[in-house]
Amino acid sequence: MPVLIDTSVWVEYFRSGKYSEKLDFLIDENLIVTNDLIMAELIPFLRMRNQQKIIDLLRNIKNLDLLINWEQIIEYQYECLKNGLNGIGIPDLIIAQNAKQNDCEVYSLDNHFNLMKEILNIRIQI
Repeated sequence: MPVLIDTSVWVEYFRSGKYSEKLDFLIDENLIVTNDLIMAELIPFLRMRNQQKIIDLLRNIKNLDLLINWEQIIEYQYECLKNGLNGIGIPDLIIAQNAKQNDCEVYSLDNHFNLMKEILNIRIQI
């Protein structure tokens, strides 16, 4: 099953090498996917650090189309609020929606995804 790698995982991977064993395994097994939202969060910082080689590698990862269903995003936000989850950002909801649309798991270090897992019925990579 493909795994959508959240920005939080990539940042820690590039910054400190944390979680590298797990991410390296997913890379080696060709299980990782990305989307334009995640790339838009990562690439500007990599460009600031002149990391063109890493940018080129990231651009070679299978990119999922973002087909944002805004009514569903509104419903996701409503369900989160109804269940006491305040502060879930729209980008996280879009990532959750994108993963569900493409039958993917989400690998994130952001606790929001663990909190949303049951409410939105998303699969989380552990």
